[in-house]
Amino acid sequence: MEAYKQEFINFMVESDVLKFGEFTLKSGRKSPFFMNAGAYVTGSQLHKLGQYYAKAIHEHYGDDFDVLFGPAYKGIPLGVATCIAFSELYGKEIRYCSNRKEAKDHGDAGILLGSSIKDGDKVVIIEDVTTSGKSIEETFPIIKAQGDVEILGLMVSLNRMEKGRDSDKSALDEIKEKYGFDANAIVSMSDVVECLYNKECNGKVVINDEIKTAIDAYYEQYGAK
Repeated sequence: MEAYKQEFINFMVESDVLKFGEFTLKSGRKSPFFMNAGAYVTGSQLHKLGQYYAKAIHEHYGDDFDVLFGPAYKGIPLGVATCIAFSELYGKEIRYCSNRKEAKDHGDAGILLGSSIKDGDKVVIIEDVTTSGKSIEETFPIIKAQGDVEILGLMVSLNRMEKGRDSDKSALDEIKEKYGFDANAIVSMSDVVECLYNKECNGKVVINDEIKTAIDAYYEQYGAK
């Protein structure tokens, strides 16, 4: 596992973004882990987060693209932080863009926030986590409506590795199949377990035998095939 991935896993735990215990998800599933990217709130956290995303995007998609699209609302700070990091790490100016939940009819009017998207642009979509792929259903037509645009792929922070909405495949695999572009994560839950199981993080063991057993049972029921 690349060093930045191990660092990112520890960073998620230290930032109180990735937690272990018992959580009820929007889907109704009871999960032994929960991720909330809204817990990244400080300048230093957002600076580091942008760098982790930039490294993962560069690894999977290179730097030959024009726009980083972060769906509202959580995708907005993710996109901004990652564009800044791309400029710092790779000297490449990537434009950020997001959608508005409601179109604005005055001033900077329209459905988009940040950069416009125009014919010939190559776009990477950035999100926190994708469990069902529902946000892509909303995002995809917005981007494609802007013109002759190529979507290179999607980058999320964590691949939960569980069944999507419509099949036994993971949400990321469903997105690849349905929309025809790649979908990747900085790390997967298998990476997380490998990195944290019976190992100290921030002075304590967060995945002990009990949590590991709960994670295994969860994937026995909801794991993607």
